[in-house]
Amino acid sequence: QYDEHFDYGGVVPEIASRAHLERLPKLTEDVLQDIGLTLKDMNGIAAAVGPGLVGGLLMGSTYAKTLAMAAEKPFVAVNHLAGHALSPLLAEDAPEFPYLLLLVSGGHCQLVQVNGVNAYTTLGSTLDDAAGECLDKTARILGLNPPNGAELEKLAAGADPFAIELPMPKVDGLDFS
Repeated sequence: QYDEHFDYGGVVPEIASRAHLERLPKLTEDVLQDIGLTLKDMNGIAAAVGPGLVGGLLMGSTYAKTLAMAAEKPFVAVNHLAGHALSPLLAEDAPEFPYLLLLVSGGHCQLVQVNGVNAYTTLGSTLDDAAGECLDKTARILGLNPPNGAELEKLAAGADPFAIELPMPKVDGLDFS
């Protein structure tokens, strides 16, 4: 969705949620075709419902609820962050509980001990801006075009890490700032 957000220098939640709605039907169709199944073959349909950016979550969960109703399947509401926390279990070499999760996204930065399903201990969390927000703000100040993560990485690779003295965040424990 880079083109939709280009002029704004980062993700605009309202634009993102509308783009989600536009793309979900085709994405669903493509995935079902790729795996050779139909909605009738599903045992249920799940979608993230929160926490997170309300627009995208609302679009995705409403779409999933509609699919579930049309296919006469149960709808399962999923905690967005729990989905991230448990996603390593989908890997062939899945970790065993407990494991440590570093969750870094546009709106979240957390250090979590994953003890099991629905068993999480937050060890540290974002106190102000999350990593994604910091990247967008830094890129905007530098006049970089989105997607800006790769451009920032290139600039940082050849930079002097001591060229600018930055203030040290005043945090205790494992929180992020």
